[in-house]
Amino acid sequence: MAKDIVPIELGLPEGDVTTLWAPSWREDNDDWEAFLGLDEDLYAFPSTAELLALVRSTDEHDLQDHPTWDEFAQSDVLDFRATDDDCFDLVGVLELLGDSPSESSVDEVDRSFAIARSIGEVCELDTVTKFFNGNPVLASVTHGMDEFYGRDGLKLWKSIRKTVAKGWDDVLDAIQDVITTPEVDRAEVERARKDLEAAEAAAPEPEPEPEPEPTGYPEGSLWETVGIDPVSIVFEDQEYLSLRCYLGDRPVFLGDGDQVYVFTSARGLARYLADNDDDTLSRVATYESVKMAATDGSLDVHVTDENSYVLVGLDRDIEVGPTMVDADQLGLAVELVSDLANYIGDGDLEASVTGRGSALRRYLHYVLNPDDGNLLEPSAPYDDEASEWRDLVDDVKKLFTTPDMA
Repeated sequence: MAKDIVPIELGLPEGDVTTLWAPSWREDNDDWEAFLGLDEDLYAFPSTAELLALVRSTDEHDLQDHPTWDEFAQSDVLDFRATDDDCFDLVGVLELLGDSPSESSVDEVDRSFAIARSIGEVCELDTVTKFFNGNPVLASVTHGMDEFYGRDGLKLWKSIRKTVAKGWDDVLDAIQDVITTPEVDRAEVERARKDLEAAEAAAPEPEPEPEPEPTGYPEGSLWETVGIDPVSIVFEDQEYLSLRCYLGDRPVFLGDGDQVYVFTSARGLARYLADNDDDTLSRVATYESVKMAATDGSLDVHVTDENSYVLVGLDRDIEVGPTMVDADQLGLAVELVSDLANYIGDGDLEASVTGRGSALRRYLHYVLNPDDGNLLEPSAPYDDEASEWRDLVDDVKKLFTTPDMA
């Protein structure tokens, strides 16, 4: 189907409705955006069958002027159903803002704001455009979860909720008021409904989800289900334990967004989890299961090989030469540095292992990419590379702290 026109579903005060949205196109050197409708009305229907019946009719509407309308109108009937990514629960925005921010809730609020703003601009709804233009704090959600870690992030989230609590009902009312459901031929609606049911019955079964990769955890372990991993970090003089998970591609550690909370024993980690919450990882939905296990004494802190980061000894191996460096050990160490850099938002730290230019970076690229014939082997002596690595490890160590217990 033509992707220039998209079926969408809107959750509004009077119920869920489906309509069509043309996000943007360029014509006669101008940028355009439109929704299904006519003049000042936005057409929306309680069912896909009614929407499809209108598309098949000759009834006049604004999207008929869209350059891909004819192609879109001939799409497979199932393509007129809004996908999950194109469903916008506008009524649920305030409820989402009432909970702690997460990757999914920030994204959902951002998408809801974006579609509401588009409706306001296309339909010339002053109430909607003034709400967004007069409250620049709302734009913070466009940057994703990065804006809402730590105390300042939570304060910003609450500020957005306060703004929405004051004006969102007016936005919803303005959008609801412009919604019109035009009459469509009931026989055509019934035909469309039968076509949708037949197409759905004939659709191939979805591919089964791939089996998850083995985790290395004991069978039935809590860690298998919560998506949070115990990690260990081994320095020359100390071994630390902490927790980490990934929200999308973003690593989130037990910590406050500026430092990672670490412990020298599983008992110390469990004691902290039982009696305290941090500023970042505790916002993950499954954290509560870990906390409960720590509280009742059933938590087994089991670190798998892929979550064990041994930094000790790498400086000496680097100094001897690339052939002496364990690429797997070095790769894990680089992964840890990159995760820490992303967690605290330190671009310079990230560049220290992923960028190019310095002696250490060239050395790392050579060891970790053995099949790349374009990389030149570093030249001895390797004192500078080893010194850079030691400085990097010192910087990493400063990112760890043992928090006070409650």
